[in-house]
Order: sequence, then structure tokens, then C-alpha cells
Amino acid sequence: MALTTAVLTPNAWKDVETLFGPRGACAGCWCMFWRLERGERFDALKGEGLKRRFRAGVLDGQIRGVLAYADGVPVGWATFGPRTSFARLQRSPSLACDDADRVWSVPCFFVRRDHRGQGVARVLLEAAVAEMRRQGVGVVEGYPVKPAASGAPIPAAFAYTGTRSLFAGAGFEPAPDAGTHSRQRVRRTLRPGSGRVRGKPAGR
Repeated sequence: MALTTAVLTPNAWKDVETLFGPRGACAGCWCMFWRLERGERFDALKGEGLKRRFRAGVLDGQIRGVLAYADGVPVGWATFGPRTSFARLQRSPSLACDDADRVWSVPCFFVRRDHRGQGVARVLLEAAVAEMRRQGVGVVEGYPVKPAASGAPIPAAFAYTGTRSLFAGAGFEPAPDAGTHSRQRVRRTLRPGSGRVRGKPAGR
């Protein structure tokens, strides 16, 4: 399977809509979970409400992402952007960091069911990192789900933030202060000297 990628533009909205389908990728999320403001309830907004917000963000260029295509058909998505643009991420005590204003994040992936397990997420992450590097981003974070203690495969519904092996394969390492929560922080420094956290060594 030959995969290609493209950085999101307003003209690609129809491709995103086709990929996400009537369920909005997962349970009506429309890649808005991490963007919800304090006090907003996902259950009250999911579906059409979040779709409208997401579409508006895509069309005005506020939402960033990359798409993966197989033979011209959209099969995968990853979003990225300044960490501070993901309000819910910023409020998460387990994912807190000391230099959020200098960090960009890749907090979410979606791959079409019939294309999972075929390297789509890897290609998406590579494309997202390449675009952030092009834009001069210094430090990138990811939030992989912790593997099951039993070693059993992680259900797709719980792996939307990516896996440890995915990020490790792209050169990400645990953040020095990541802790042991279910979704841990990993980092990659794209520009030397950009990954210092109050005197702690930078991730890579």
C-alpha cells in the first residue's frame, strides 16, 4: 500500500469529513476533545456541535493537522499545534509541564478501521514532525497510552493518542518529569537548545 500525506488546508475539509464519517472519527469527537474549554461537557457538545466548531477551525486555519491518503482516498489524520491551543491538555494535572508556551503537541490520531496496523500512524507522525520542523518549532510532545500490564493489544478506542512504540520509533523520549500516569509525556527536540525545562536535560 502506497501512502501519501498532505498538510491540512481549508480546501481539504471534504477529505476530513469523508474520513471522519457520520460518527465524527470516534463517538462524535471531531478531534475536539483536547480543545474543550473549562466547564464544557463533551457529552453536551459531541456530534454536530463539535463538527461545526471543527469545521470552522479548519476553514479559518486555526486547526492544524496532516492527512494520509491511500490511492487518493483519505485514510488517516493527526492533529498538532502549540500545546497552549489544546485547552483540556493544559488543564490535565498528569500532563502538566513547566514550559508549555514553548512546546507543540501531537495529541490525537485517527486511522480508518480497514487501514489500521499498516503503518498509517507512523507516516502521519513523520509528516507532522516534518511540518513542525519546517515551521521552526523547537520542542514537540506526544502523550502515548501506557501498554497493558498483560501485554494485550490496546483497543483502538483507547490508543487515539498513539502508542509508546509509535513515538519511540520517531525519536521521542520520555520527558524528564513525565511521571507514571496512563498517558505519559514524551518529547523530541527539533532545534538544539529548545528543550530545557528549568535546568533539566532536554528530551530528544
